[in-house]
Amino acid sequence: MSGYGKFSPPTSPTLGHPPLSPFLKGASSNGSGITPKRESHLSATAKRQKYFRRLFKFKQMDFEYAFWQMIYLFISPQKVYRNFQYRKQTKDQWARDDPAFLVLLTFWLCASSIGFAVSLSLGVVGGIKFLLWVIFVDCIGVGLIIATLFWFLTNRYMLVNPPRGQDVEWGYAFDVHLNAFFPLLMILHFFQLPFLNYVINKDMFFSRFFGNTFWLVALGYYVYITFLGYSALPYLKNTRTLLFPMSGVILIYVLSLILNWNFSWLLSDFYHYRVMFR
Repeated sequence: MSGYGKFSPPTSPTLGHPPLSPFLKGASSNGSGITPKRESHLSATAKRQKYFRRLFKFKQMDFEYAFWQMIYLFISPQKVYRNFQYRKQTKDQWARDDPAFLVLLTFWLCASSIGFAVSLSLGVVGGIKFLLWVIFVDCIGVGLIIATLFWFLTNRYMLVNPPRGQDVEWGYAFDVHLNAFFPLLMILHFFQLPFLNYVINKDMFFSRFFGNTFWLVALGYYVYITFLGYSALPYLKNTRTLLFPMSGVILIYVLSLILNWNFSWLLSDFYHYRVMFR
């Protein structure tokens, strides 16, 4: 694990873990003329507008910090959410205010989707359709639904009683989805790619076992990182219930081996159908 040290910015003396983005440090100004104290009083709409204004200002983005987050989402996702807690202390918001993570995620979406399209022999036009499907449906579309669902459920049923005047930000709920989606994307669209045609998409038990195990690990990451995201919020209760879907994931995994369900094969057929006939 020491090999990852070169990616990590300086350790926070307060929290005892790496790293702290320049956007999180207690500077007197953030480059937009708004101090952290004034920024803490911005409305959700104003914060969202500031976020999107930064979306194409690459020189202002902290890509090193975003890359550190991506690495630690695999090896120690708890550390990522400790930095979210520090952002709350300094910026009075849980959601990211730097779009660097979203930009890097888009890069990995494009790179992995191109590799996947080549492996499935989708062609140029089919590859473009596939890329658009992965970005706007698999990531953003599904993410909007999941984030909105968790935002509603946590605010409706999981806030502490009596309330402390705090709630779950929708932007944070979407960040939790992006955090959980990144390992899932890399496992299913990148790590399993070399084995897809030669090992996984075969009518054999070992192929089902090998391919479906990728799905088990990927969905396990998604459920666990989602749980960590909401358990990091001090004003939520009963967050352990967010781990319950893992029981269903394991049950479906076992049934898939018995009933001859090869999820990667089914997904490949689905993508072929989407890009070739629609």
